[in-house]
Amino acid sequence: MAAAFHHLGYPDYFRVELAIGKIIGAILLLAPLAARIKEWAYAGFAITFVSAFIAHTVSGDPVANRIMPLIFLILLIVSYITYHKQRKVTA
Repeated sequence: MAAAFHHLGYPDYFRVELAIGKIIGAILLLAPLAARIKEWAYAGFAITFVSAFIAHTVSGDPVANRIMPLIFLILLIVSYITYHKQRKVTA
């Protein structure tokens, strides 16, 4: 993983920060918290996946590496829509 981040031009400490941020984001999405907090977690993940797509594209990675962040973004969008549908039903 360190070599992959180095290939993309990111410093080593960014890999650790990103991992911590993703863990916190996942906890925020799974925990029963206020909707506003979950909205920020969804936004953070969306920014991360779009940034990953851009980084892989600019570095000239193969299409498979470029597509994976977009697949995760689509899963995130489905999760976001499902979350809002569930909130409407329970409200």
